[in-house]
Amino acid sequence: MAAVSFLSLRAKNRSMKDRKSGASEPPAAGLATDGEIIRACQAGDESAFASLVERYSGRAYWVAHGLLGDQDEARDIVQEAFLRVYRALDRFDFDQSFYTWLYRIVVNLAIDRLRKLSRSRSVSLDDVGEPAGSSAEAAPGRRMEAAETGVEVREVLARLPDKYRTVMVLRELNGLSCKEIAGIVRSSHATVRWRLHVARKYFRDEWERRKQRGRGGRANHGL
Repeated sequence: MAAVSFLSLRAKNRSMKDRKSGASEPPAAGLATDGEIIRACQAGDESAFASLVERYSGRAYWVAHGLLGDQDEARDIVQEAFLRVYRALDRFDFDQSFYTWLYRIVVNLAIDRLRKLSRSRSVSLDDVGEPAGSSAEAAPGRRMEAAETGVEVREVLARLPDKYRTVMVLRELNGLSCKEIAGIVRSSHATVRWRLHVARKYFRDEWERRKQRGRGGRANHGL
């Protein structure tokens, strides 16, 4: 579809500040609201859709990446999500938040993709920036250590059931509030808070088990 040719997903070049900015951040002064942009799209202004993509593609990417742990998979998910949004935009319910609708689509697509993957994905060294203030000599070792930690985090997250992994990623990796997450996953605020509590406990317990196994392996190796 020609209208989606402006889906230039710039997530890899987004700063960490953009990553943590939060989906509910209001548009900057002077910019159109989401509702105004959507009405322009419905009136036939295809360029208006590019504004929605520019506003939300980076944040949607990090939601997908948090669930999938793979850059290419995350980009594919966001591309598909915006295609679905574009095709259904004429039926948009203005009583709901656009970003909640978009993120719900992203989450559902990412979970479906996870179920189809035959093996776990891991992050690459390209995902880990050079530590601030590190020397040129120390940076490679520190980058490797950071990358290994990133892989471990992904592996632990992958062990969580979908409903717990989803709230963990949306809250801890993307900074959304429990209220926002409730709208995305179609659950009550109390349910999201409980799932987050359970997810954190699962993650903490599994992380500690891995560390204990690692320490035990190193001790045995030293005998």
